[in-house]
Amino acid sequence: MLMWRYTYLIFALLVILVSCAPAQLSSGHVQKVGLLVPDTIDDQVWGTKGYKGLLRIQAKFGAEVFYREGVNSEAATKQAVKEFHQKGVKLIFGHGNEYGEYFDDIAEKYPNIHFVFFNGEAKKKNVTSLNLQGHAMGFFGGMVAGHMTKTNKIGVIAAFEWQSEVDGFFEGALYENENVHVDIEYVQSWDDINTALEIAERMIADGVDVIYPAGDKFSVPIIEKMKEHGLYAIGYVTDQSDLGERTVLTSTVQHVDALYELVAQKFIDGELTSGTTYVDFQDGVVELGAFSPLVDESFQQKMTKAIERYKKTGKLPNE
Repeated sequence: MLMWRYTYLIFALLVILVSCAPAQLSSGHVQKVGLLVPDTIDDQVWGTKGYKGLLRIQAKFGAEVFYREGVNSEAATKQAVKEFHQKGVKLIFGHGNEYGEYFDDIAEKYPNIHFVFFNGEAKKKNVTSLNLQGHAMGFFGGMVAGHMTKTNKIGVIAAFEWQSEVDGFFEGALYENENVHVDIEYVQSWDDINTALEIAERMIADGVDVIYPAGDKFSVPIIEKMKEHGLYAIGYVTDQSDLGERTVLTSTVQHVDALYELVAQKFIDGELTSGTTYVDFQDGVVELGAFSPLVDESFQQKMTKAIERYKKTGKLPNE
């Protein structure tokens, strides 16, 4: 009888210890990861990248994953996080910079959850911001546009003024072609397709023959518009050459889905640090996509050498 009680006591103690242990992403344990998207996972650009990242985590680590679309306010974020917490989620990705403010407000309430968002500044000990550097990718995309324009008029249709890829594109275009004129306009939204297309029509009427649509939801419609007119585009976030290799000269690619997997691995290993981090070409997360066959081989080689130099030295061709 004494031995039975002793065995029962040990078993009960083990149950308590296991139930109190943090549910980490590790083999053989319950694995739960959440994703918040401000708009949709079906935009074929930014939102889709986040969802693919979540699926990569599911596939590689056997994680149980959850996502919520249309989470575009603090109230919606709090409700979604509350639901994820009730499900036992320990790692939550907020797929955008707007989540920085929301996560900082609620992070202390959920000390056992690690929050990750993009392109901002993290302030709490269980919050990480991943900043994908856009200046260099914009610069190299601008070089291609400056090289390929026939009218010496190219355009950028971006979402917001703070996008570093816009300044990079401008600088790269002028570096490659000092005679080029760069028309830059802002939609003030990632998703306003109608306004973006109206801007594109004005640019085309003005003689612009290459457009860089630096926005999530409107990049594909603008590329399709350029294809209709027999003109060129630079793809955004994903390699968009599949939309037309004689239209998409190249793409400024951010492998956000691969970054998700890297973050999950660091979380598993206990190496996911809080604060603000930066990733670029050197990290294998940012690159140029496939070149159109219309881009001459000698220029492609020039671009490859310039990118390799940047990876090694951190210096762009104009530096």
